[in-house]
Amino acid sequence: MFDFGAILKSLSEVGTTILAVLAIVVVLEAILYLVLVKWLKVKNALVYMLVSPAILGLLVLQVYPLVWEGYISMTNMSLSHFFNYSFIGLKNYVRVFTEPVLKQVTFFPLFWRTILWTAINVICHVTGGMILALLLNRDMKLRGLYRMIIIIPWALPQVVAAMAWRGEFNFEYGWINIMLKQIGLQPVQWLTSPVPNFAAMCLVNIWLGIPFMTVILLGGLQSISGEFYEAAEMDGANNWQKFWKITMPLMQPIMTPAVILGTVWTFNTFNISFFINQYELETSDILVTALFRAAFQYNRYGFSAAFAFIIFFILLIYSVFYVRATGALKGVKD
Repeated sequence: MFDFGAILKSLSEVGTTILAVLAIVVVLEAILYLVLVKWLKVKNALVYMLVSPAILGLLVLQVYPLVWEGYISMTNMSLSHFFNYSFIGLKNYVRVFTEPVLKQVTFFPLFWRTILWTAINVICHVTGGMILALLLNRDMKLRGLYRMIIIIPWALPQVVAAMAWRGEFNFEYGWINIMLKQIGLQPVQWLTSPVPNFAAMCLVNIWLGIPFMTVILLGGLQSISGEFYEAAEMDGANNWQKFWKITMPLMQPIMTPAVILGTVWTFNTFNISFFINQYELETSDILVTALFRAAFQYNRYGFSAAFAFIIFFILLIYSVFYVRATGALKGVKD
């Protein structure tokens, strides 16, 4: 039975919170009006008044937690030192690289496994997405239906997809092993062996990621004028030459943000790698799942905060390097 009293209490708490937030926004707007309009007499005061709630939300919900996490990363906070933690400087950052992150696995095997995981997935996402986008960009019957079918995996919640696929990888009852038996092959321990488990994680994430890349790349292909291809045909260019000389250069400003976002998301993908790794195999973990286990299973909060910052800096360095190395956003800036 539903506890309507508890539901009403929760709704009242939510309503109180919303009213408090609205009151803070009203007070902030009133202060800005008095300061900017009445006192300083700023011409574009309305712009600052409209942007200020978003800036406040950004500071409260993102900047403050980031600063707090940076402080926690330099303490020995853990379950046993939750209230009486002390400042230890950069020791946690050193420990990430020198001590086991979990029971046995250390940082660098996790790092290289994450690099492999990211490379396999992003390459398959971009390649598969480009192939499907090129096919869907043609004039064909039922093209709208095909597009709708392709985005179904992307529309599914990752947790639901991961749990469904985990059942399909079951050693005895999963359809994948059933199909392997039908063609005369031995069933595979997808969930209990490290290498098959890692392969299963990759297969599921590739299946989920290709639709997103297809939608992004298809939008880019449709923005390319057909006049470029007509001129290339007049010069005798074949399809392969048109793809490399016209399509790829014109798609670069679109592909670069897509690849960067795809890399960051794949590098940080938690749901697939966590739920497919049903038996918590450390040899199948990637950085983010190891971070979760260190924080919420081993309760090493200061250590985990330092670990999270290291992951953040790895992705930041990659993004800056990729953009500068490819120069792919030059056309967007120009």
